[in-house]
Amino acid sequence: MVVTTAKSALQRLFRACGLEVRHLRSSNSEYQVLKDVLRASRPDVVLDIGANLGQFAQLVFEVGFRGSVISFEAQPQVHHELVRRAAARAPRWIVADCCALGSASGAIEMNISANSLSSSLLPMRREHADAAPTSRYISKQLVKLERLDDVAARVVPPGASLFMKIDTQGYEREVLDGASGVLDRAVAIQVELSLVPLYERAPSLVEMVTYLQNRGFQMFGLVPVFRDRRDGRLLQVDGIFIRRPANAA
Repeated sequence: MVVTTAKSALQRLFRACGLEVRHLRSSNSEYQVLKDVLRASRPDVVLDIGANLGQFAQLVFEVGFRGSVISFEAQPQVHHELVRRAAARAPRWIVADCCALGSASGAIEMNISANSLSSSLLPMRREHADAAPTSRYISKQLVKLERLDDVAARVVPPGASLFMKIDTQGYEREVLDGASGVLDRAVAIQVELSLVPLYERAPSLVEMVTYLQNRGFQMFGLVPVFRDRRDGRLLQVDGIFIRRPANAA
């Protein structure tokens, strides 16, 4: 009883400071959900699409993944720093040539955000900019556009099973449309799902879930990632999907 009372008092103290302490194993944290899905799907390679500075790749290694990570980033200045960071874990962390991924090849104009994390090939809606003012676009940049199927032929080991994390600010379906060959090798996929439209022409949560279900994936977990700090409204989650067993209904 004394232990339980002390534990409750500590929890109240942390909450009063705006913090919360939980057992990782029972939490819905990105760390724990990622650890669980990697254990369940056992991929050989993680494709970190929309890598920014490699935050996700670093988390993958932190949870104990022993395979390799291949990161993709379209913003040249960010890509340069990503290469520098990945060098510390080479050869297990590989950075592909600087390019955006989509359903076609060529060149495309990217909207660059002030925080770099929210940069997108799509126009940003006011709901996003108002909820996170540092995400507002400050410039545009022409970047190379490639299909993942074409890039994978050069950088992904043949026959490797894949975990695909796609964080491309509303452009996730375009990435998947350009990855029809690679998708057959994916054992798990992580994508951003918007509860509120945040980018023009981006698919809705229902559209993305249906898209992946129709291609043989089932929901594994959800991780909240973006709230409107003004009122606490949840705007975006990461959806984690795992390959449905061949004999599943």
